[in-house]
Amino acid sequence: MIQYLTNNHEIVWQALQEHLYLALLPILFGFAISLPLGYLAVRFSWLYHPLINTFGVLYSIPSLALFVFLPVILGTKVLSPVNVVVALTVYTVALLARTVADGLRSVDPVVVQAATAMGYRRTRRLIDVELPIALPVVLAGLRVATVSNISLVSVGSLIGIGGLGQLFTRGFQLFYLEPILVGIILSVVLAAIADLIIVLVQRAVTPWTRAA
Repeated sequence: MIQYLTNNHEIVWQALQEHLYLALLPILFGFAISLPLGYLAVRFSWLYHPLINTFGVLYSIPSLALFVFLPVILGTKVLSPVNVVVALTVYTVALLARTVADGLRSVDPVVVQAATAMGYRRTRRLIDVELPIALPVVLAGLRVATVSNISLVSVGSLIGIGGLGQLFTRGFQLFYLEPILVGIILSVVLAAIADLIIVLVQRAVTPWTRAA
């Protein structure tokens, strides 16, 4: 395996970069979309169950089927990385929107009432009080979504999209074990590093949880 890395380090490095891009960009988009959706599900209680059920249905769609079907909807080429980014953004929103909503619902109503009594308006109360308290729940969901995305990117290799999944397909086509092992190890390492980074961020922005 070391010899394979030595001889093919440029290919592996490019695949690693593509994998990071395809996995993390949907996380950014999905997180930005999930925050307002989760808030709406809490702000208007009648929206909670329809939104959550819809997200559950979306997450149950097989990833390969979604990768193939999206070009028909978006008008993109089958081999366009946009299809993978959009598909993983959908999965991220499906995971995180419920997590954001549940995190906001977990905030003690007494705390919300106290903030209102102190003069906090709705938007400022959400940003300064409710979201910080909900962060541990939200970031726990973000960890799941991030690890899931890093894993799902590899499925895109079945339709010719880049990433570490290319090493899997190349290994299967050539009956060569080394690229498969390299792809698996790098995928696991990426997931572990991403998860550790989120944990460290959570510890930094929620010091009161450590005290508890």
